[in-house]
Amino acid sequence: MLSFKSLGSGSSGNATLVEASGLWPCRVLVDCGLGLRTLTQRLAMAGLGAQDLDAIFITHEHGDHVGCAPALASRHGLPIWMSEGTWRGCGQPELGDLLHITADGDRIDLGAMELRPFAVPHDALEPLQLRCSDGQRSLGVLTDLGHAPASVLHQLQGCHALLLECNHDADMLSQSAYPHFLKRRVGGEVGHLSNAQSAGIAEQLKPSLRRVLAGHLSRQNNRPELAESALRQVLGDGVEIAVADALTGSGWLRV
Repeated sequence: MLSFKSLGSGSSGNATLVEASGLWPCRVLVDCGLGLRTLTQRLAMAGLGAQDLDAIFITHEHGDHVGCAPALASRHGLPIWMSEGTWRGCGQPELGDLLHITADGDRIDLGAMELRPFAVPHDALEPLQLRCSDGQRSLGVLTDLGHAPASVLHQLQGCHALLLECNHDADMLSQSAYPHFLKRRVGGEVGHLSNAQSAGIAEQLKPSLRRVLAGHLSRQNNRPELAESALRQVLGDGVEIAVADALTGSGWLRV
């Protein structure tokens, strides 16, 4: 069985647990954009500790996604995957044999779980997002991108669940106190997804979807009910929809 849980999702820090249960369970921490103490507390709230993790995957070098990842990997001997661009963007941390460089199109075999990283358009050096599978069910992790080209949608076809960025409401962003350059960056082709864009993505992936967790909501330019409503309009009542909280994340969701 494949399941996932957000430990926090937003500009204050992103981290997601993905677990494949079974005889030899596997737990992967996707992004680690929290301080070490905060991450430890959030893991404890999930009934886990760092010693229960099998691997870390970092999607890109922005601070709300990297956080304490190098320190966590080094302290607990955890293998950590990221692109070469992300490694360079992080300042080339010395991780020895723990560091595994990956790229678009790779397959990462972790025993009970397989990760398939794929490239996305975002203003980072070599950003990657993920498709996670236990061989029966698939979870798509899709945050931090300005739009979804055909290559991204292709990678997510057949997914049963999504962690999907719903960063902003376009009207709220346009009317916000953000300076013009920041509005352009957030709403641009390599920025972040609006509710409407995310709904369009979900609609194209609807045939296989069972549940969607909306994430990475802007505190200033979005509201949970707006993100949920946008998704509900295209997905109807047949798909479970939840919204991750910036500080508390979400409960466990079964894929």
